[in-house]
Amino acid sequence: MIPIEYWLVFSSLLFCVGAYGVLTKRNAIVVLMCIEIMLNSANINLVMFSSYHNVLHGTADPSGQAFALFSIAIAAAEVAVGLAILLSVYRRYKTIEVDKINILRW
Repeated sequence: MIPIEYWLVFSSLLFCVGAYGVLTKRNAIVVLMCIEIMLNSANINLVMFSSYHNVLHGTADPSGQAFALFSIAIAAAEVAVGLAILLSVYRRYKTIEVDKINILRW
């Protein structure tokens, strides 16, 4: 079995890559993909701690997997709404660069 520390390091690196992408990229689609990477790192933690609890106590605890599935469903809905908004913005302003979109201000 892979030690828990390896999974924690992997998940934190994945989260840092996603956070770096959100903070530095201008394209809104890339920003949405980086947010998905951050959510997947949280899902890795949920599943890892659930399986670690199973090994530690000897009882099955599927709550981590259930929360991960719920998070995946919420992420899919978030992407659908985000892409719909981006499509609407692109039709009107012909750009999806985050710096040039200021329609949500005043």
